[in-house]
Amino acid sequence: MARTPDTRNRRMFGKLLVVAAMMFGFGYALVPMYEAICDALGINVLSLAERQVPGMPTGRAGNTQVDTSRRIVVEFDANARGPWDFKPAVRSIEVHPGEMATVMYEFRNVQDRPMAAQAIPSYAPKQATAHFNKLECFCFNEYTLQPGESRQWPVVFVIDPKLPKDVTTITLSYTFFEVGGKVPPAPKGGAAGGAGGRG
Repeated sequence: MARTPDTRNRRMFGKLLVVAAMMFGFGYALVPMYEAICDALGINVLSLAERQVPGMPTGRAGNTQVDTSRRIVVEFDANARGPWDFKPAVRSIEVHPGEMATVMYEFRNVQDRPMAAQAIPSYAPKQATAHFNKLECFCFNEYTLQPGESRQWPVVFVIDPKLPKDVTTITLSYTFFEVGGKVPPAPKGGAAGGAGGRG
């Protein structure tokens, strides 16, 4: 006995309903499956860090990537290629690998004309270069400063915990140099414009 189109349509509709229900159930089960797999493999780092851990104060959880068993001395150096003042606010600090730190550098244009300049970093020892991660740095940009203008710029960094164990001191050195052709020279025989304020 041949099936009518209505019977075939009802059977197909029933099959589609079953498939849709199975797809919904599978999608709903993916969340706990994903959490279980990530917990087992230890790859769900961000969501684990947001959970409340017994004994920890409420609010932001501490950075579990900080290696508190080691201390690294970071020394700061500044070289200026030109007649201006450029120096770190502090000469050295101690940090744990994985700990975020901020150090300010101070700059003053002592020339009688505007100046465009940029800083280039270097590291010692050389093997520390790949492990010194700057999150914010004035060396990423060029700056124009007016005559007499002073500024302070931050360097925000983290030292990778994978830094070789034999490295206990890192020197971060900046060379600050003028970028030629970026600003016009001061007028000859005339006074330069007024000094800029603190930036």
